[in-house]
Amino acid sequence: MQQQPTIRFRRDLLLAGSLLLLSLLSAQPSPAQDKPVDAMCMLEEHNILRAAVGTPELRWSDALAGQAAAWAKELQKTGCGMKHSQSGLGENIYWASAWKSGTRSPGKSSWQWRLSPQPITEKNVVASWGVEQSWYSQASNTCAAPSGKSCGHYTQMVWRTTREVGCAKAICEDSSQVWVCNYAPAGNIIGRRPY
Repeated sequence: MQQQPTIRFRRDLLLAGSLLLLSLLSAQPSPAQDKPVDAMCMLEEHNILRAAVGTPELRWSDALAGQAAAWAKELQKTGCGMKHSQSGLGENIYWASAWKSGTRSPGKSSWQWRLSPQPITEKNVVASWGVEQSWYSQASNTCAAPSGKSCGHYTQMVWRTTREVGCAKAICEDSSQVWVCNYAPAGNIIGRRPY
């Protein structure tokens, strides 16, 4: 008879521990929210694309990253809209919506919804721009992108005379996020080939 209370106690302890763990996990900031851009990873992803077309490796620039951070914060103030800074630098912008997740308490029919930043990585951002490579023709120096798309993000990343990159990101109140990369010297010069 005395073993039943011990078993019940352990079950209660396990249940209480599980509830505590769940509440701690839900209270933790999302990895996308609390980590700055990983400079080495961002640089590596850019340089993989550049190596594929024979352009020199880029270097990371803290000054460009600072300018990217300032613009990302400016975009954050206006809801993370996609707008270029007109800084005269090369610039790529990436936006991701919030991730919506829900929980429902046992026995309840209503859901509680929560928005959080998606776990976007540097690799995701560069890959989203890199898909434009398939629309770019080096032979004719033209872009056959679908309506509403372009090749300019890709060509800026691999532009032969661009030497430096610096990137930053910001999370908006609605948990969407915006990433900004600045490039110097700027590429995408009309009439010239990227490589």
